[in-house]
Amino acid sequence: MMKRRQWLQSAAGMAACAVLPAWSQGRSSASGRLVVPFAPGGGNDVFARQLSHGLSEAFGYNMIVENKPGAGGNLGTEMVVRASPQSETYLLGHTGTVSINPALYKGLKFNPTTDLQPVAMFASSALLLVVPASSPVRNVAELVKALREKGEAMNYASSGSGSGGHLAGEMLAFMLGVKATHVPYKGTAPSLNDVAGGLVDFSFSVIPAAQALVKSGKLRALAVTSLQRHGQLPDVPTVAESGVEALAKFESTLTYGVLAPKGAAASTVKKLSDEILQVAAQSAFQSKLGVEGAVPLLGDSTAYAKKIQEETRKWDAVIKASGASV
Repeated sequence: MMKRRQWLQSAAGMAACAVLPAWSQGRSSASGRLVVPFAPGGGNDVFARQLSHGLSEAFGYNMIVENKPGAGGNLGTEMVVRASPQSETYLLGHTGTVSINPALYKGLKFNPTTDLQPVAMFASSALLLVVPASSPVRNVAELVKALREKGEAMNYASSGSGSGGHLAGEMLAFMLGVKATHVPYKGTAPSLNDVAGGLVDFSFSVIPAAQALVKSGKLRALAVTSLQRHGQLPDVPTVAESGVEALAKFESTLTYGVLAPKGAAASTVKKLSDEILQVAAQSAFQSKLGVEGAVPLLGDSTAYAKKIQEETRKWDAVIKASGASV
């Protein structure tokens, strides 16, 4: 009787293992962590939760999202850098935390471009260049003319020092060879409110928030910062299309992806990369990206590593030339 019970328990155990995905059978734990280096509620958090949901649903893998905000994303990033390669801890990273912060923050005790292993990239987001609806500036060429005439008397708002809007403004000034005054705010909403009120001359802002004020007639959209027009704003040109020769190659976008601690097993990175790309290719996932103003940008570990290197070189040059800091 005892032998029969042991045999039944063994058979049940083997049957349970048989229904698990191949990756799960070789894993060291029943769940992993996807660290978001920002507070809940923003685009990073939305992407992470949608991605973790897709992974859990499609592959039986319980990916827990953990928010670790602070220091412009550096606290959460360092948490993953210091994690064991076998801990199944991953970072929801983007251009700001991976390629911009190493040049922007002095004295970092880690370098995300060398201390993390890219797994896969899945999205890209552009910004929207806006001015007050009451502004006489009606296009990028007219804004450039005003910047060249007034210089530092022109000011631009951002959601904070080191943000995408801050660096896009620095890039614009850098490429034009002019100076403008950066006005950092604590968040997107207050910065756009002051632009809409005519207290600030212009801003590079995340698309959903700025688009809402454009539709309400409080802001005027001049351009998007990607090289291609945005699907939600087909009538808004890109900065590169402005006809200003100095801005013909202007591009300021954020690339989103997942990274692992350095030393993570190549087989683990490959399997997770494949699964992220399958989830990110689904229409439901891509519709969530659209709500946040992002578009799909799918690439495996190799493609993501190349993208990080390109963006690091670009932003390092802009930050050094402009003297931007936090």
